[in-house]
Amino acid sequence: MGLPALEFSDCCLDSPHFRETLKSHEAELDKTNKFIKELIKDGKSLITALKNLSSAKRKFADSLNEFKFQCIGDAETDDEMCIARSLQEFATVLRNLEDERIRMIENASEVLITPLEKFRKEQIGAAKEAKKKYDKETEKYCGILEKHLNLSSKKKESQLQEADSQVDLVRQHFYEVSLEYVFKVQEVQERKMFEFVEPLLAFLQGLFTFYHHGYELAKDFGDFKTQLTISIQNTRNRFEGTRSEVESLMKKMKENPLEHKTISPYTMEGYLYVQEKRHFGTSWVKHYCTYQRDSKQITMVPFDQKSGGKGGEDESVTLKSCTRRKTDSIEKRFCFDVEAVDRPGVITMQALSEEDRRLWMEAMDGREPVYNSNKDSQSEATAQLDTVGFSIIRKCIHAVETRGINEQGLYRIVGVNSRVQKLLSVLMDPKTASETETDICAEWEIKTITSALKTYLRMLPGPLMMYQFQRSFIKAAKLENQESRISEIHSLVHRLPEKNRQMLQLLMNHLANVANNHKQNLMTVANLGVVFGPTLLRPQEETVAAIMDIKFQNIVIEILIENHEKIFNTVPDAPLTNAQLHLSRKKSSDSKPPSCSERPLTLFHAVQSTEKQEQRNSIINSSLESVSSNPNSILNSSSSLQPNMNSSDPDLDVVKPTRPNSLTPFRKAKALYACKAEHDSELSFTAGTVFDNVRPSQEPGWLEGTLNGKTGLIPENYVEFL
Repeated sequence: MGLPALEFSDCCLDSPHFRETLKSHEAELDKTNKFIKELIKDGKSLITALKNLSSAKRKFADSLNEFKFQCIGDAETDDEMCIARSLQEFATVLRNLEDERIRMIENASEVLITPLEKFRKEQIGAAKEAKKKYDKETEKYCGILEKHLNLSSKKKESQLQEADSQVDLVRQHFYEVSLEYVFKVQEVQERKMFEFVEPLLAFLQGLFTFYHHGYELAKDFGDFKTQLTISIQNTRNRFEGTRSEVESLMKKMKENPLEHKTISPYTMEGYLYVQEKRHFGTSWVKHYCTYQRDSKQITMVPFDQKSGGKGGEDESVTLKSCTRRKTDSIEKRFCFDVEAVDRPGVITMQALSEEDRRLWMEAMDGREPVYNSNKDSQSEATAQLDTVGFSIIRKCIHAVETRGINEQGLYRIVGVNSRVQKLLSVLMDPKTASETETDICAEWEIKTITSALKTYLRMLPGPLMMYQFQRSFIKAAKLENQESRISEIHSLVHRLPEKNRQMLQLLMNHLANVANNHKQNLMTVANLGVVFGPTLLRPQEETVAAIMDIKFQNIVIEILIENHEKIFNTVPDAPLTNAQLHLSRKKSSDSKPPSCSERPLTLFHAVQSTEKQEQRNSIINSSLESVSSNPNSILNSSSSLQPNMNSSDPDLDVVKPTRPNSLTPFRKAKALYACKAEHDSELSFTAGTVFDNVRPSQEPGWLEGTLNGKTGLIPENYVEFL
């Protein structure tokens, strides 16, 4: 079980549960910080103490083996599980290298020490500074609030109003600081999954290059290294997508917190001051209170945010009546009296403001509470799964498959919003919608047609795979055994309404055709999952936890595309029992490793400039919005797309990693097939030809090598390394 997600909506309530959750995240960051310090220390010893190489490497390996990753959420993806066990794999490799006592690599400090120190100082250090600010604002807010609530109601109205305004400003500032701190903690927890492991991977790559006797060991490590690199890249891509979503949600919460409250099981909850009688008089004790309208149960938990702990035992009473306290009957403001069925006397409570008291009063006197649910992106959905809807989707699919199946970036590059809306209006016009034989005119660009298809699916009253099955699909994707995932998703698809299943089958058959042409259009199954996952499986409630599940939405779509013939053309087996599901989760994920044939192989440490990173972040933010976003932010350069790149965003431009010369091996390779050059930069050769100085090229899908003194490009899948 991983760390629970920190919800922005909890910042406003600042409940005991929120504080405990925040503490667990802080403890994890402290543990990570201590581990990084130790790792850096061990790395430096490894570089500087060649004579003590054996002991330093063994300690370093032991440190890696002992550390365990904690992921956010209740399940891990295959990539996260691969990353989680990577430290143990590294430890095994380092122990084997103990027997190869030769000099250490010269650039270990640059590829290992510097990135870890940068992560610890810039990320974990920033989180610590944010914590200091948050603790300071907590103490300040609670102090001012208590002082404000102790003001006598007999003071002048102008003084009271001024005091109210001051408290509101302090409360708003505390709320903003709380949101920023939660966002930073969330960001660092996610970043460590790739910024932590990637330097270690680069360090190991350097070891293999400089160790003469490490070549065979590097060959044995190659499969896991490839799988781990893919997992890191996939995790980084997912992080970039989810980070923009989380940041967007945080901004929405800042602008209007009430519209994005989490749906609570309680009718009302929050802090109240409860008057308690003591031997020396009366005192006001701060409680976190919840009220359930159906059962009329009031639960009071004595809790002080400043001390961070409970001040006594919980108490629950059954509500009998609730009466507003007149201002002239008590010196405190915002008070009301509660009578309980199972407790004698009157309980006097003080709310935090007049508005807060009004909400408590409305909840307790039987008025209907106000719940804010997440609204779909389309305020007025006019699209339906009717004859017109099927006709529109079929026309779009026919146009794509006949005119643009090989167009690069298909479904990732979006069309101009005005053109998309115009095409949709034409297709949805009752006069033209009935003309099933009419194709979409050639004047419409393919990117406009694909954007129209995606937009129409978003305009449906609910997602195509339905809100009620959304959690079930996510749980199916979280099963560790691939066969269990397919079986469960197979069963869920056949529980969908007939029209939804027919439309989903039509779409998956089309996406399978698109994926079959990925060498031309660069859209692999993984890329299509990233594009269509949030559209077909969008959650009903917009929360941080829901954003973290986007990666599992993508997995569901990948399974549907890869197994569309079985899922839609065969009847599912009987549903798995709970015992069978439990057994399937125990099966090792190594029984069927994920396919790596269509994934990126980024085997070198990538260094990106701040300018490029800012450009990528801006592209990510724009691509996650609906097609109505500014078209200027869309990628329209097809040459920048890299084949087989499993990006976390449909419109994310893939930035080619910079490969340091010190980490680039020059190797021999043999041709498996004959090839005739079509350009001067390419080499012509026959099967069995041996190339010298073979190394990665800047051109995707190509290598660079030397033949008879001439250096040129070689197709990557035409050769094997010797």
